[in-house]
Amino acid sequence: MGKPAKHKRSKRKRYSLPVAGSSPGVVYIDENALAPVIVFHSYNDHHYAVKELDNIENLSRILSNHEFNYWIEIKGFGSMAMFETLNTDFGISKLVLEDITRTYQRPKLEEYGKYDFATSRMLRLDEHKNLENDQVSFILMENALFTFQEAHTDCLEPIRTRLRVGKGNIRIAGSSYLMYALMDIIIDTYFEVLSTWGDELDMIEDRLFDKPDKTVMFDTQLIKRNLINVRRVVWPERDKLNDILRSESLLIPSQTKMYIRDAYDHCIQLIDIVESLKEISASNIDMYLSIISNRMNEIMKVLTIISSIFIPLTFIAGIYGMNFAIEDPVTGKVLPQNMPELYQEHGYLYTMIIMGAIAVGQIIYFWRKGWFK
Repeated sequence: MGKPAKHKRSKRKRYSLPVAGSSPGVVYIDENALAPVIVFHSYNDHHYAVKELDNIENLSRILSNHEFNYWIEIKGFGSMAMFETLNTDFGISKLVLEDITRTYQRPKLEEYGKYDFATSRMLRLDEHKNLENDQVSFILMENALFTFQEAHTDCLEPIRTRLRVGKGNIRIAGSSYLMYALMDIIIDTYFEVLSTWGDELDMIEDRLFDKPDKTVMFDTQLIKRNLINVRRVVWPERDKLNDILRSESLLIPSQTKMYIRDAYDHCIQLIDIVESLKEISASNIDMYLSIISNRMNEIMKVLTIISSIFIPLTFIAGIYGMNFAIEDPVTGKVLPQNMPELYQEHGYLYTMIIMGAIAVGQIIYFWRKGWFK
């Protein structure tokens, strides 16, 4: 028997929106933004090194060495100076910097000549199985890839491991391949999230057939709402990958596009899974409401049978409870059109026998009609 899924009601993440009519290209630093953690990876086919940087002020000089490829991880946006350096030293447009710090962007690809800008949505389940939806931004250059995350946690550790181990194409296929690998693992986590919800929907279905209660509807509705959020991510992700495949950017070679096509196929599979799970969740809710309706109909049927049995009994008791005597007990005067049975010998016994016979007769009739099945 499946146990009820224990979810805390997740609050919708609130994003700080720009004031209507404000100038575009304004970098937004939230007052609660985390201090940036900058991890610098340098690698080629026979070399890999990683270190943590305090800032990126001298980074442009290091990146001029084309002997290596570079991955610069930036986690946390609590430094305006860092974004100013990206604008002055690397020529990153302020419109791009605004999109990085305004973390409600849909997955997209934008080409700026010397660099390409892309965003993805990283979906994960926390310890309470609530959906976390964070933005990961990419700036792709000739031999470097910048990634930006608002939080310090992520799902990208397998890519770091692949860089350390050095197997496969991760070190030799360039920065565009690294961007693909990061996007691909983000997409793979979607499968894990959907698999978890698929298992929970199966458990909810078992509870429906066992002993349905209100938690069935609440748990199913929570999953359905999360599926809608996933759908809003997967469709733009598919469109972004399609834009990469059609892109003529020199920063994304045809060899990388071959792998991007595989990630695109994964998005198509995800869309099918999301739609299937949405149908299952809607079916579970409809089934729950149908079961509750059938249960209510059974209760109403029992109450109707009981009422039908007692209506004639109540009618008889009501008539003989009116106490209209046939004669005046004081004067002995005969009272016409009154109840001659009021002083009948054994009248109470006869009345009870008649009422019992009526009740038994109705029960037999209802039983033959099949109302007790």
